[in-house]
Amino acid sequence: MTKSALLPASKLILKSAKQVNLRNGTVRLPLHRGTAGGKTVWYILTESSDVGLAADLDVNYAAKLTNLGVSCPACVQTVTQTSAPDLKFGEATVHFTGAPDFSPRRVLVPGPTVLPAATVQPGAVGGPGYSPFIRIKGSPVVYNAPIVATGDGPFDVVHHTNTGDRVLAIHPAKHAGPGQFTQATVDLLVVRGFDAGQPILYISTEASDPLAAVLERATYVPLLNHASFRGGDDALGSGRERIFPFLNGQTGADNPNAQGLIHLIRDGHASEDANLGNAALLAALAAGGDARNVQGDFPTITDPRHALSYSPLWDAQLGQWTDKAVKAGLNTLQTDENQILNLAATRPDLLTGPGGAAYGSVGFVINCPVIAFTNKQPKQDLVDLVPKAQG
Repeated sequence: MTKSALLPASKLILKSAKQVNLRNGTVRLPLHRGTAGGKTVWYILTESSDVGLAADLDVNYAAKLTNLGVSCPACVQTVTQTSAPDLKFGEATVHFTGAPDFSPRRVLVPGPTVLPAATVQPGAVGGPGYSPFIRIKGSPVVYNAPIVATGDGPFDVVHHTNTGDRVLAIHPAKHAGPGQFTQATVDLLVVRGFDAGQPILYISTEASDPLAAVLERATYVPLLNHASFRGGDDALGSGRERIFPFLNGQTGADNPNAQGLIHLIRDGHASEDANLGNAALLAALAAGGDARNVQGDFPTITDPRHALSYSPLWDAQLGQWTDKAVKAGLNTLQTDENQILNLAATRPDLLTGPGGAAYGSVGFVINCPVIAFTNKQPKQDLVDLVPKAQG
């Protein structure tokens, strides 16, 4: 591996990340052992609603997580902890109420016009009581702790029968001396997107819609649809932020303006299993084959209003370019939240919601913890909002 394959640590947002491999498109994160129903599960930690604990754990600070259960108490599962009596250093075991079932086969069969799809079947489904958002019994702090594997191994990182569909490798803990062990880690396939005009990396772990779960290679958890609250962004009681996917942007593996869900299916090998042996899939994604979604508030934004409004739970604002926009070639790559909101507000003849509906929330969410930026740090949106835009 050449040095250029690894992203410089200075560009990591999630400080607990061990490395980001740009060649494979993976992030290596600490892997923690837990239980659910008496069986072993493995989870990652990406956010905390407490700023001090976020710093202690080297995870993202997301104060909004405390609002997720306002309208949906079950969206934050209460867990318990136990530790060994002689534990001097290390972590306690977290006992989850529910866990994902990773055994279903992930299926995506495109339709005659790609979307709507002919067949959609998520490759992982949240079991009863499962939510990635947890609160330790007796504590008000909410953590984002997605379960990414179950069992004691061996782990299937090819067809993902006991791992999440973005899990490309698991590195078990190793003995490192008397009473000492290395930290277990997991390599997860990243998603490439944009924020404030800059390219960023994130991961997708859960989605509340079947098609979104398949396209995002995430666990299907419909319960999260009730998390506070649809259309909520910076409003009172909101636990969500916004993400801006496009349905019918341009396509083409070598097209710098390619973007959207149809592009992901056609050019990003979305119907195939992701694994380290699928070199064509990894190469396509590295070359721009992701949906190239645009995220809203980001932890590095200069304005605290936007930096501190970050949440990993993204409310989808799915845009559809009109026939007029497509025919004129105006369905070009978008990279900034405000530019999209301005376009939706001022040019409904070019950009609408699905099927010509008003632009805005389409009613599903995706758990997308941010990992890093790959070029310049996102600091501010490229333009200011126009008066009619929904900021």
